[in-house]
This record gives sequence, structure tokens and C-alpha cells, in this order.
Amino acid sequence: MGILAALLFLFLLILAIIAFFALFAIVGNLIGVILTLVVAGLIGLLANAVVPGTIPYGFLGAILSGLVGSWLGVALLGSIGPTIFGIPVISAFLGALIISFVYSLLTSQLSRNHR
Repeated sequence: MGILAALLFLFLLILAIIAFFALFAIVGNLIGVILTLVVAGLIGLLANAVVPGTIPYGFLGAILSGLVGSWLGVALLGSIGPTIFGIPVISAFLGALIISFVYSLLTSQLSRNHR
């Protein structure tokens, strides 16, 4: 993994940590946070299945993509679709698609530059 991809992942990880504490403040209990993370992970996995390439770190990367994608989707589009454990599904999926596509684009560009 290149330096730019590692920095992007670190940035997404910091955003996810901030989102985790915000989720805990909003939801108020650990089970709600765990269910929210599971839904975010499933949305991230769906986005990863649509976009060519793979999100690193498996389900943890999918959770990260789902959480940050949810934030991005709501920021760009508003809360669209049903909300499951605090995550608007359609907005989160579209945001996770954007995150996955940008990550895939960056990693493919970096791998071409190193050849």
C-alpha cells in the first residue's frame, strides 16, 4: 500500500473514531453502537461489491467505508431512505460508493505510477 493510500486510510480512520464517539453520544448504549457498526459494515460491503477493487482490512474497512460514507452521503444528499439504527440506508450506500470509488481510483493510480 502506498503512502497516499495509507494517509487516506488514516484520515478515514480518524473520521470513523470521531463518528464512533458521536454515535455513542447519540445512541447512548453499547448494543446500539454495535448494531450501528454492523449496519455500516454491511453497507460498506455492498459498496465494495459494486466498485471494482477491494477495501483494505476486510470488515473493519467496510465499517469505516460505511460510517464515513454515511456521513458523506447525508452531507451531500440529506437523509434519504429508511433509517436503520441511525444510518439512512440510501444516503449511506451512495456515500460509501463514493468513498470506495475514490479509494479504488487512488490505489489504481498509485500502482500504475510505481510500475
